[in-house]
Amino acid sequence: MNDVQQAETQELFDKLELKLVRHPLPFRLNHVNCFMAKGEDGWTIIDTGLNNDASRELWEQEIGDDKVEQILLTHYHPDHFGYSGGLQQKTGARLSMSKIDADAGMKSWDDAFLNALPGYYEAAGIPQEASQEMADNTRAFRPLISPLPKVDHHFEEGEKVRIGRFDYEVLFVPGHSDGMVCFYQREHNTLLAADHILPRITPNISYWFHGDPNPLMTYMHSLEKIRELDVEWVIPSHGEAFQGANKRIDELLAHHEERLDATWRMLEQPLTIFEVRERLFDRPLTVHEMRFAVGETLAHLEYLRAEGRCERVMEAERWIYKQI
Repeated sequence: MNDVQQAETQELFDKLELKLVRHPLPFRLNHVNCFMAKGEDGWTIIDTGLNNDASRELWEQEIGDDKVEQILLTHYHPDHFGYSGGLQQKTGARLSMSKIDADAGMKSWDDAFLNALPGYYEAAGIPQEASQEMADNTRAFRPLISPLPKVDHHFEEGEKVRIGRFDYEVLFVPGHSDGMVCFYQREHNTLLAADHILPRITPNISYWFHGDPNPLMTYMHSLEKIRELDVEWVIPSHGEAFQGANKRIDELLAHHEERLDATWRMLEQPLTIFEVRERLFDRPLTVHEMRFAVGETLAHLEYLRAEGRCERVMEAERWIYKQI
């Protein structure tokens, strides 16, 4: 970001009286942007980071003994949802999120789902040892999202929420998660976009063996929904604020069309999910990254299957995809 862009971004934050609180993450995607704004009855906090030492200490520095009126969660993924229960217990704040993601946040790390994960991964064509390692990596997030929050209010589409001195509209934008929301400030034509639109990377769109069976189609529809607003300023949860939502939306849609075409061409020969993943993500991956790569591969395959461009059959306890 050059000096002019930095000055324009700071001017926007000043107008909205919005403060960025950037939390470090122990992954290649090394930060998450959380936000706070002070209203008449105390602070509003948007997303919380993981429940780890770094996030707890950062919030302690930012809040101190001040009153926190409410916590707003954009979605249930650990880097946004993780410390919400702990921060709520500490501050007594009212907490809001969508019902879909509240339910997902309660179920995604319970024993029933975690115990089933190795079987799902083996059906994807992943060797047994690696499947167990990936499931264990998911289980390792439990301390980072505990205690779970008590959800006081479930968002409704279009409702108004007060963030500082301004009203924002709640917009449901499923895809990255089934119940993700953004907050739109109409007067300043600004979107607090969470992980829906990111400036430099494509949001991970994965099928996680539960929920929406075609999350990529859903995500693309959500992008079209935001396109209609012609948003000037996008404030994302990763990276820097930027101008021109529709230009970025076009880039994201084009990226997925290219990936869908590449995936379909691979299926001239029958392949497992893992074999497609190896071709789509041809680079070394950590266990954490492998989970996301498998989920994203599966989302693309299921999009193609829903369109009737490929079929899926079970052979030797492995799902096989091939062109129709």
